[in-house]
Amino acid sequence: MVITKFKKHADFTTVDVEDAAVNRIALWMCTFTLAVSVGAVLLLPFSIISNEVLLSMPHNYYIQWLNGSLIHGLWNLVFLFSNLSLVFLMPFAYFFTEAEGFSGSKKGVMSRVYETSVVLLLLTLLVFGILWVASAIVDDDAAGRESLYDLWEYYLPYLYSGISLFGVLLLLFCTPLGLSRMFSVTGKLLVKPRLLENLEEHLSCTAFEEAAISRKISTKASCWLNLNMEALQKRLLAIKSHRITLEMRRKASPWQRNLVYPLAMLLLLALTGISVLIVCFHVLELLIDDAAMPKGMQDSRLGKVSFSVFGPFGAAVQVILIFYLMAASVVGFYSSPFFTRLLPQKQNTTMTKIIGNCVSLLVLSSALPVFSRTLGITRFDLLGDFGRFNWLGNFYLIFLYNILFAGLTTLCLVKKFTWAMQAELIRAFGLDRLSLPVNRIRSQGKP
Repeated sequence: MVITKFKKHADFTTVDVEDAAVNRIALWMCTFTLAVSVGAVLLLPFSIISNEVLLSMPHNYYIQWLNGSLIHGLWNLVFLFSNLSLVFLMPFAYFFTEAEGFSGSKKGVMSRVYETSVVLLLLTLLVFGILWVASAIVDDDAAGRESLYDLWEYYLPYLYSGISLFGVLLLLFCTPLGLSRMFSVTGKLLVKPRLLENLEEHLSCTAFEEAAISRKISTKASCWLNLNMEALQKRLLAIKSHRITLEMRRKASPWQRNLVYPLAMLLLLALTGISVLIVCFHVLELLIDDAAMPKGMQDSRLGKVSFSVFGPFGAAVQVILIFYLMAASVVGFYSSPFFTRLLPQKQNTTMTKIIGNCVSLLVLSSALPVFSRTLGITRFDLLGDFGRFNWLGNFYLIFLYNILFAGLTTLCLVKKFTWAMQAELIRAFGLDRLSLPVNRIRSQGKP
């Protein structure tokens, strides 16, 4: 449903049946990858909630199906499907959409499959060759040389460890930016109080702009005007939808206007503050307690001990914070100047851009359990192959990661609130429309 909302219908209703079939196959692969991303996001919250349910009702007959082996199996399946999607499905989908078949071969879908398989095989050999050389340089001992020939037990976890490290570093830079952007995004979705927003002025400006564009469209018969009518039509539709949105916001009740917006801002501020405080406390724990280091857990101890000091309430806060940090990371990712071009457009996103978005979301979501445990958001240890990453045992890396997250988040929030408060005060008192002092200063500077 999500991909269908953003995909470009022209790619699936084209006259070329072959291209339409290729795009449908790539769409199925993207759907599977996005489903794996959702599973990776829900993995840690589901495990935390399951542990609290087993603690509260240990002998209930109807929840006997909820046990450690089930949770452990879910972690392994998410790890397996994440590897499958990142290493095989998404590269195959990209090369499949770009393939045209070998020259001289019979045209058709199978010809594209053959070309994609060859290109993917060459890429796999290249990647494993780079990994082999890097592993030989890093692990220059007998055990390391023996493990170089073990594909399943060494190469794939080693490759996914690097991908997970990249995802965690990406979360490190996207999440602080997203935490500061969450206030602006929420402010656009909710109705602000009249002190902070002048809807009548916005409606008047939108109505004037709509009338001006309508007048330009109505004068298209004039031969001396060189106008892009298609662009004007799109602009007119966008302005009309914006005007309808503003009219609906004007009809909002006083309770919705004066109560919901402040409560939402306070909730975001509280969640952000709790996240920063937990990370700062985790930094102190890393200095005095070795148990604060993230580590893997082979035998899941579900239903034996709570992973929060505050019991079920603390577990609920952990789940909310995990979802909040994931939402903030997605907002920060698409707000970053490096990834702005990946932002999907409704009914106008090409298949290549959909593949790029699915890969990005999978990298972010599959690194979320490691990210949450590294920052100390939860004490739930990593299960399965998620806890086998080599860099998780590096104290200096984990300590520096926590320091950077707390520092970057604080810096982004201070900068955001400083500029936002100044802009809102200037807009509330109407000082943004007063440019006389600037003109006077400029006029005085002239000879």
